[in-house]
Amino acid sequence: MKTQYYTASSINGYLADEENSLDWLFQFGDIGDIEGVQDDYPQFIDQVGALAMGSTTYEWVIEHENLLEEPAKWPYEVPAWVFSSRELPVIDGADIHFVQGDVAPVHADMVRAADGKNVWLVGGGDLVGQFHDQGLLDELILTVAPVMLASGAPLLPRRITTPPLKLANVQKYGDVFAVLTYEV
Repeated sequence: MKTQYYTASSINGYLADEENSLDWLFQFGDIGDIEGVQDDYPQFIDQVGALAMGSTTYEWVIEHENLLEEPAKWPYEVPAWVFSSRELPVIDGADIHFVQGDVAPVHADMVRAADGKNVWLVGGGDLVGQFHDQGLLDELILTVAPVMLASGAPLLPRRITTPPLKLANVQKYGDVFAVLTYEV
């Protein structure tokens, strides 16, 4: 069982632009059709037993998938924990736990729910940083898109220098993306 941060980023380390948009990423079309992604993402998701995200990520998913009008489009089949200090809309039929505070006890609940499978930290970067601060982050799987953003949501707003991350794997998806896997 691993706790993994699997995400996409600009070359200069942003998850979303200053307007919380991923248009810079979606300009490449259906990401699932890119060579390599069509095999790797389903393999990744099959190994996930629970996931966590912050409120901004959750709100983006709601808006992007139009979930308030079409709750059946909730994209995850595993229990999800949403960290927020605000009240957020509930998606009918989705297994979502709204939580706040220290990530360590919530992580323990997620590990139990995952039942031997991995825990996926969907985002955002600050939430993932809190898991790292508690020694709960095992792996970073970073899909790097060939774009630069002037500002936006940072990949992982933490200073992580000692010990450095260990590069475990490098893959190429089509002629567009580099996928870097780091062990923490």
